[in-house]
Amino acid sequence: MKDTYSVRELQRDTAAAVRAAESGALVTITRHERPVVHVISAERLGGMIETMELLADPKFMAQLKKLRAGKLKFYPLSSVED
Repeated sequence: MKDTYSVRELQRDTAAAVRAAESGALVTITRHERPVVHVISAERLGGMIETMELLADPKFMAQLKKLRAGKLKFYPLSSVED
């Protein structure tokens, strides 16, 4: 599936560009062969925003640091009481 469109191509085939973005592709729109706009799906944007919010949370980052250092323990869900 195509993921780069010139402005002229986008005018002719907007639906294809939207379908590509919906399917998860990063669609690049160019003018004079230079990227000017990127189009992504709402789902992908939501995931990016959620990731940025987590990375901005000091408590989350502290836990992530512990995880990466191997200092967190994981327990099976079956060990948790109701």
